[in-house]
Amino acid sequence: MGGSRLQQNKSHKTRFASKSSRNVHKISSEDKPKGTRPERNFAKGAKASRMQRNEMIRKEKKAAIMKEKRALSGPSSPPRVIVLFGLSAGVNLNSLEEDIQSLLFEEGNSTIFPAIASPEYKMRATVLKAPHGDLLTCMEMAKVADLLAFVASPNSLNEADDTDNLIDSFGSQCLSVFRAIGLPSTTVLLRDLPDDLKRKHEVKKLYMSTLASEFPEDCKFYPSDKKDELHKFMWLFKEQRLKAPHWRNQRSYLMSQKVDMLADTGSSEKCTLVLTGYLRALGLSVNQLVHVSGAGDFQLSKIELLKDPCPLNARKGVEFMESDSDIQVATCIAPDSMKQEPLVVENVPDILAGEQTWPTEAEMAEAERSHKEKKTRKRRLPKGISDYQAAWIVDDSDVDYSDSDEEVEEDGMVLDDGERGHPDQKLENGSEFDDDQASLDLRDSDEETETDSVMMDGENLTKEQIAEEIRKIKEEHAEDDEYPDEVDTPIDVPARKRFAKYRGVKSFRTSVWDPKESLPPEYARIFAFDNFLSTQKRILKKALDIDQDVSCYVPAGSYVRLYISDMPAGAASKLCDLAKKIPVVASALLPHESKVSVLHFSIKKHDSYDAPIKAKEELLFHVGFRQFVSRPIFSSDSINANKHKMERFLHAGRFSVASIYAPISFDSAPLIALKSQGEDTSPAIAAVGSLRNVDPDRIILKKIILTGYPQRVSKKKATVRYMFHNPEDVKWFKPVEVSSKCGRRGRIKEPVGTHGAMKCIFNGILQQHDTVCMNLFKRTYPKWPQKWFPLQNDA
Repeated sequence: MGGSRLQQNKSHKTRFASKSSRNVHKISSEDKPKGTRPERNFAKGAKASRMQRNEMIRKEKKAAIMKEKRALSGPSSPPRVIVLFGLSAGVNLNSLEEDIQSLLFEEGNSTIFPAIASPEYKMRATVLKAPHGDLLTCMEMAKVADLLAFVASPNSLNEADDTDNLIDSFGSQCLSVFRAIGLPSTTVLLRDLPDDLKRKHEVKKLYMSTLASEFPEDCKFYPSDKKDELHKFMWLFKEQRLKAPHWRNQRSYLMSQKVDMLADTGSSEKCTLVLTGYLRALGLSVNQLVHVSGAGDFQLSKIELLKDPCPLNARKGVEFMESDSDIQVATCIAPDSMKQEPLVVENVPDILAGEQTWPTEAEMAEAERSHKEKKTRKRRLPKGISDYQAAWIVDDSDVDYSDSDEEVEEDGMVLDDGERGHPDQKLENGSEFDDDQASLDLRDSDEETETDSVMMDGENLTKEQIAEEIRKIKEEHAEDDEYPDEVDTPIDVPARKRFAKYRGVKSFRTSVWDPKESLPPEYARIFAFDNFLSTQKRILKKALDIDQDVSCYVPAGSYVRLYISDMPAGAASKLCDLAKKIPVVASALLPHESKVSVLHFSIKKHDSYDAPIKAKEELLFHVGFRQFVSRPIFSSDSINANKHKMERFLHAGRFSVASIYAPISFDSAPLIALKSQGEDTSPAIAAVGSLRNVDPDRIILKKIILTGYPQRVSKKKATVRYMFHNPEDVKWFKPVEVSSKCGRRGRIKEPVGTHGAMKCIFNGILQQHDTVCMNLFKRTYPKWPQKWFPLQNDA
């Protein structure tokens, strides 16, 4: 039969494949390239390394936490500072302080030192009472507090069920200030609760629901009437991990327990201030500069390392030292003259580096004396002679411009040099007139006048005069809110002279303004950084990793005595008096922090302050532990431009930037601005904020708007009047662009007539009721203060 025609079926598929058939698609181990690893091994190795790395990070964090805990609660740590603050005036802090001290004191033992060592709780503590009503003292105590204990009591309420008065107005104001400074660890102690357990639990729950919104989330509430309740609180406080504001951990500081002054043999005006206390946060080098709050920056003459007067683990039979004279000096550290930081505040300008010679003091005194002699002398000048031409006319000139008195009265004018309204004329104290005001009134001057100084100090003035000055400032503030930057052109002074320092800017965002152009003389006395951010990062990193040289370094937690040299005797005596009620703090300064530059703060007006705050008014700035006097200018913060618009007043409800001349600060410290209200009255909280940066090249422009009104309108052309009052001013400001309030933009074509009218061309049809505006700008700078620190004598 035909074999090729036989049927051939497909091979049958077995249910289970053989081992050889399952491995046909695989590559043999001999054919695999050497050195390769399966993908799962890669993943397994990556996971293992990742887990190992995370474990190392956890161990490092745990070690850092344990190190911090030992530093804060170990036997070598400084005593913890507990500040008791009453939320209302009716809270009795004396009884609470006695109860806490009775727990900490050892039976039969008492010590005169504020630091109390308690072997039972294995900790040392210092208890301070914040006096209700004294804002400055409460603020200084909050800066050094490790635990801020707020005390609430129902005795301060008018009715038992009324919880609105748990915090009075002063307590609410202090709470806002504490938040601005930075809250440390906080707790709320409830006093005078009912004895009934059910009623006590209800009152505690009511207080917690009422006060919880005022404090941080981790703030705990503790009853504190009985000894067992305080005992529980102290044990929890001992085990608690304390937190402190970030700015306080970046520098060493000392809260003094004793303040003395030693007279210098060489000078009666200088002395040596001696501060005794525990060194906190970081270690201190004797070569560093220190800042004494309110007094200024100084050098250290030496540091004495003392034996701890109240050790935690004292041996049995050893009593506490009863006086400061019993304290033994363990080590005396003197500064190294080669490594000690110099106390440099201002730069010494080179008078020969400028383009013109600087006049000597004798020449300046002679010029001022001749200027005063010319004030009362009247000069007769013919009509049409300018002031520049009149300056070249000598007094004994043979030229006689008048033949008779009648001719002078008819054709000439009599000018009084002391009353002439020249825009470049200066007052006796060297102040210039304010360019943004139409009149030449002294109260509106741009620089400080003698009248402003008197008004600012508040001395030798009656109550009516002070009230009148406040009324005028409030009127200016209201006018600035309603018509910002609008200025009337003076009639008696040419606008080209009155606004000679101003210029037109085509675009506020993109136009170029040289930051080094026409700088004031004060800029020769300040310091600047090429790159502030990199310097700040390097300095702060170096501060944490300070060179712990045994020969000049004192570790944190040591009981030391600082000898601060070359302090004014008046400031030292004031500090000795203030130490009775306010803790005197000496903080270490980082490199370059004693030098003066231009500092910029993000600032906001405080809600409790209603009076207007005008630019260049004297304010007291509290920046961390540092205090200095300043006269800031305010400006807006332009995000997409390198130019910023000046604000004449600090407006409420929004943040502004305050620029001042002040010593450099690297850490982003909080700001509390105080406004003096007189010698007998405590200063008020005017504003709060924080430090932004240090930049002398920040361009702050003062803006003025000259306005005119259309007289005749022909579509896109118009004749505008009342912006200027003579044709020379129109020609002078012709290159500057004009605009209208309805959005039209245009330019000046030519002057019309002799009274300052001008023809303008716009990019659209101008309405008859529209207003034509011209924007002019000039750069402004802060005011140099008369003194740097509040305890210094006036210069």
